[in-house]
Amino acid sequence: MSGKIGKRFHGPAQVATGPATKYTVPASRRACVRHIHVNNPSGAPVTFTLSIGADAAATRIFDALSIAAGAQLDHYCKYDVEAAEVIQAGAGTNNILVLVIDGDEEIFA
Repeated sequence: MSGKIGKRFHGPAQVATGPATKYTVPASRRACVRHIHVNNPSGAPVTFTLSIGADAAATRIFDALSIAAGAQLDHYCKYDVEAAEVIQAGAGTNNILVLVIDGDEEIFA
C-alpha cells in the first residue's frame, strides 16, 4: 500500500528557546513540508530558527529570522524530508511565537 495524505505536522504550539524537535518523519514514510506559519502575537520582535535535521548552520531554513511584533510569516515551500529525519525549531524568546507546519506524508508498503 502506498499513497499521500495531507497532514498537519506540528502545532499550533508555542516555540521554546530550543532548538527542539517539532516533527519526526515516521518509519516507512517520506514527508514534504508545504507550509510553515509563524505568528508573533507579542509587542516585540522575536527571532525564529528552523532546521531540517539536527540544528546546525548548514541545516537551517531560517537562522535567527526576526519576526516583527504582531506579524506573521507564511512560508510556502516544498522541502522533502526522509524517514527518521527531524524538523527542529527555536525562538529568541521562550513561548511567544506560535508555529504550524503542514505538508504531505507518503506511505510506503
